[in-house]
Amino acid sequence: MFIFRPKVTGLRHVPSNGGVIIASNHLSFSDSIFMPLVVPRKVTFLAKSEYFTSPGLKGFIKKLTFIALGQVPIDRSGGKRSEAALLTGLRLLNEGHCLGIYPEGTRSPDGRLYKGRTGIARMAIESAAPVIPVAMFNTAEIQPTGQVVPKVRRVEMVFGEPIYFTGDSTDQGVLRAATNELMEKIAQLSKQEYVSDTYASDAKDAIKKSFKDRTEFDEDDA
Repeated sequence: MFIFRPKVTGLRHVPSNGGVIIASNHLSFSDSIFMPLVVPRKVTFLAKSEYFTSPGLKGFIKKLTFIALGQVPIDRSGGKRSEAALLTGLRLLNEGHCLGIYPEGTRSPDGRLYKGRTGIARMAIESAAPVIPVAMFNTAEIQPTGQVVPKVRRVEMVFGEPIYFTGDSTDQGVLRAATNELMEKIAQLSKQEYVSDTYASDAKDAIKKSFKDRTEFDEDDA
């Protein structure tokens, strides 16, 4: 950890006990390594269940890695399964855990900050837990997608002041407004370009489609 010379600002905003949500931008797999190492209490993440069920030795190592990182397997495929994931998060918060969440739902494909998912707002309202916005810097350069061995770069993290959300957690308008407020705060901290009308997953799909179309065009041209 020390070779990455972490620079951390605002860590005092993280309460020492009680349920709390740490909401961070998401640039690299290593976000889930660096951030928990500087927070002075255990950070629990809700991770896709597929990370724990991959076959073979590689899958077993991946499972052990995610367990070591304090990640809890959940099914996020939609419908009742997504509801179960939210209930798991609420249970952890009500038990006094520090819950780490990436509101974008997946890593940014191009370094920009994308539209947040509203599940975080619902958990914050129903648990009354504070939300700590966090900005990660340089982790995409340290470990780009697909790279196993990280590069040595200085990692930086900025923890913002706690935000408390209230209102009707069944009202999608309330949830969307709260989520947008959180994402705007993360954008202020991270200085990222904020794409407020597009989810990161949709941006990834668009990039893949563009690459596929270009490849097919090149093959036809040849």
